[in-house]
Amino acid sequence: MPWSVDARIPVSFLAEAVSVPDTALLLEGDSPAPDGAVVARFAPGRGQHRVDCACCVARGAVADALGRLFLARAKGEVSFFRAVVVVCGAAGRAEVLAALAADPVASARFRLA
Repeated sequence: MPWSVDARIPVSFLAEAVSVPDTALLLEGDSPAPDGAVVARFAPGRGQHRVDCACCVARGAVADALGRLFLARAKGEVSFFRAVVVVCGAAGRAEVLAALAADPVASARFRLA
């Protein structure tokens, strides 16, 4: 019987920032964060670099923030986390879903929980 394991980091949504063990927070704008939490922020609606040359592919604010989280985890700069919780409004949620669907790097590292 074939089986597979999805090793990508699960991303879920919450209405407010709470500190959960082994979880990083992705916050929209200047939302307050619990003390000691692993946090990355993104600015909704931020314009993208539109050059799209081979070495500089446009990435959105959410993809950049997820990339910073992943890199900090890989380098050991933050405590290890097994999941990401996103705290955002409707516009931010749409940007997160778009990043997970369209950004090849973000979708290779993260998945919707």
